Amino acid sequence: MFAVIKTGGKQYRVVPDDVLEVGKIEGEVGSIIQLGEVLVLGGDTPTLGVPTVAGASVAVEVLDHKRGPKVIAFKKRRRKNSRRKRGYRDEITVLRISEILTDGAKPTKGPRPKREKVVKEPAAEAAE
Repeated sequence: MFAVIKTGGKQYRVVPDDVLEVGKIEGEVGSIIQLGEVLVLGGDTPTLGVPTVAGASVAVEVLDHKRGPKVIAFKKRRRKNSRRKRGYRDEITVLRISEILTDGAKPTKGPRPKREKVVKEPAAEAAE
């Protein structure tokens, strides 16, 4: 089953366990939030929304908040010794799709546990 969601003025085709980067969304890292603008629900019998599918939502886990690559806006007027250089970086939220919900259901899956870092012992202790 897949869904087409709309967030930040863009549309994304998602399936469970997808990881995608969208414009900044409020939410703490590790929390589960619901995105309610579902345009299409796909599967055996696709459902098209008019403009959205009633009762459908997508549960997502917030993985990270970061900044995108730097974009340079450079303007130059030739022969006038006039130029302007300006740069910016977009704020990005990294999401993992937990599940696709229909009929107003609530999310059943919680956030995934973080992996434990394996600490290796120093080589001096291993030699003894």
